[in-house]
Amino acid sequence: WDNADFSRGVGTTFYQEFSTLNTAKPPFVRDVEAKVRRYLRSSYSAAWTLKITWEKAPVHAARMDTRKTITYQAVLTTDGFRSYILMLYQDRGMQWDYTRLTSTNVLIGYT
Repeated sequence: WDNADFSRGVGTTFYQEFSTLNTAKPPFVRDVEAKVRRYLRSSYSAAWTLKITWEKAPVHAARMDTRKTITYQAVLTTDGFRSYILMLYQDRGMQWDYTRLTSTNVLIGYT
């Protein structure tokens, strides 16, 4: 996430919070719960979820090329005891040319 550059006015970031403790769950949260259950083979009921979207984010530094952008999301969710993150990328994955970055040990995801 640290290699996106919004300084040229290209792209945007937005978020949506879902507090679902003792409330009806919207379809998005039900889908997140289903993914956690399926991928981790675990029972899971979300109490809180945060969806962050980076839309048409240009690579750092944008002065090099603002035409190659990427849209991706991070979805953080917790039941109050366990927490999970889903990282979602547009079709065909990360489109930035990593060979033009200042550091070439590029990681998609987190450690």
